[in-house]
Amino acid sequence: MNAPAPPSALPAFPSAATTLLLPGPAGMLELACAVPEAGLARAGIAIICHPHPLQGGTMTNKVVTTLERSLLDLGLATVRFNFRGVGQSEGEHDHGIGETDDLVAIAEWARTQRPGATLWLAGFSFGSYVALRGTARLQPAQLILVAPPVGRQDFSGIAAPACPWLIVQGEADEVVDPAAVYAWVATVQPPPTLIRMPDTSHFFHRRLIDLRNAVKDAVAGNLPPPAA
Repeated sequence: MNAPAPPSALPAFPSAATTLLLPGPAGMLELACAVPEAGLARAGIAIICHPHPLQGGTMTNKVVTTLERSLLDLGLATVRFNFRGVGQSEGEHDHGIGETDDLVAIAEWARTQRPGATLWLAGFSFGSYVALRGTARLQPAQLILVAPPVGRQDFSGIAAPACPWLIVQGEADEVVDPAAVYAWVATVQPPPTLIRMPDTSHFFHRRLIDLRNAVKDAVAGNLPPPAA
């Protein structure tokens, strides 16, 4: 594991949409940062995790960018990033363990750059698993999981977050078994807000606008205050 870079050596959080490289636990991590329109800005940052790297998942996945758009619409700054071994991110796939370390490193950087900003975490598919694993260490104010891969990853030892959390699950998901997700949800306390989207596949084909609106409506009541 690489030694952490001193704060003075780290890039600043950008004031406009851009990509950058950030030192991470296994090498450089590729980030795509965006900021909301000035009149909408709130004192918060959302970090969004992408699907499985070994199955083509990247930070440009359309569900990930839909989550980004919904959170920008709500006034949050956003960070998408490529897990280790994807795109320009260095290192090798680590089955969710090292990827959680990547997430934590990015969140710590964001908190250093924007002290006082509320942290939200979001993820799609494998990214949901990583975001959930990261909650105990990062204590976000809101967690958003889209199609969490219950049955494909081991969720048994992960505690439910103390913060408000949302799960969106397509009922025609051909990758993640919706019944397994619902059975897992029934065992966790505190329970999440669960949105079941009928006739919706894993990648939300033809339902991305519905996903965007569902997320916005479900979490709007937990938004941080307007930015100073």
